[in-house]
Amino acid sequence: MMLPTAASLALLALRVQASPLEKRVEASCTASSEWPGWDGIKYAFIFGDSYTQTGFNYTLDAPSQTNPLGNPTYPGWTSSNGPNWVDFLTVEYNASLLQTYNLAYGGATVDSALVAPYIDTVLSLKDQVLTEFVPAYTGNSPLAPNAPNWTAADSIFGFWIGINDVGNSYWLDTATLNAQIFDVYSGLVDAIYAAGGRNFFFVNVPPTDRSPLMLGQTEWAITTIKADIEAFNGLLSEMTRNLTDKHEGEVNVWVYDANTAFGEVLDDPAVYEQTAGYKNTTAYCEDYENGTPAWDTLIENCGIPVDEYFWLNSLHPTYHMHEVVAEKVAESLASGPTVC
Repeated sequence: MMLPTAASLALLALRVQASPLEKRVEASCTASSEWPGWDGIKYAFIFGDSYTQTGFNYTLDAPSQTNPLGNPTYPGWTSSNGPNWVDFLTVEYNASLLQTYNLAYGGATVDSALVAPYIDTVLSLKDQVLTEFVPAYTGNSPLAPNAPNWTAADSIFGFWIGINDVGNSYWLDTATLNAQIFDVYSGLVDAIYAAGGRNFFFVNVPPTDRSPLMLGQTEWAITTIKADIEAFNGLLSEMTRNLTDKHEGEVNVWVYDANTAFGEVLDDPAVYEQTAGYKNTTAYCEDYENGTPAWDTLIENCGIPVDEYFWLNSLHPTYHMHEVVAEKVAESLASGPTVC
């Protein structure tokens, strides 16, 4: 949404080397032999929606040690008015020279045939995995230029999906629909497993019931979408447990609870150092909603700089919240699998 600045490019140059983590969390599961530790991961393949996209195109410049996100220029085309969690994870909270292939696409649902995106051209998670990742990065003749020779033991696969599945369907018979969604979701994870993936992390759906988009709706709508978010996140937990059961001793799995972290910040921004500067957590300024020239632009009509708003627009948080997600995902990865 915003163009990279000279300062952002300088920041990338400084951070592209391995960044040691200062904090650790306790691991709860024993890792398999396919987990080299967070500092042993060379490649990350990421899937998701607008919270995750950077605008990467697998047919253009590939990630490299000097350009770890490939294309477009850092921080890419994000919804955060600055770096998003993938940017931060790759260049600040990395523990190695991480190269990230971010196939996420704004507006994505798990399967467009089950929950339609806002326009037909959106690439669903199913598209990202089956029409991009599999042909581009697997097999004897991968399609992507300079496709890496990744292995099970030097790669990780990350997913943050579901925001649009819930947002575009919460008023329907979601018990039946969500079951169908997770049949597809688990099948896509299986496809990556079949291609050689063994290390997987997942981020759950944040409390978008507390977004400006939903705060303007009826009480019924807010209550209903909140219940659907809880149900969706419950099914994600179930899917990841089934994954470890099905491939016991072979896969390493993490789930990061973004729902709780978002709620903590919305209740008290000072709970994390990165978000302590937020002054407005319930609304957004229309003058900022489509992005600004700088990460901290001030337009007098808005009262405070853009990065002191939690919400850039009706649904997307600004970059400070993304940094929290990146830091906490990295801490979890550094400590070992969380799903046994």
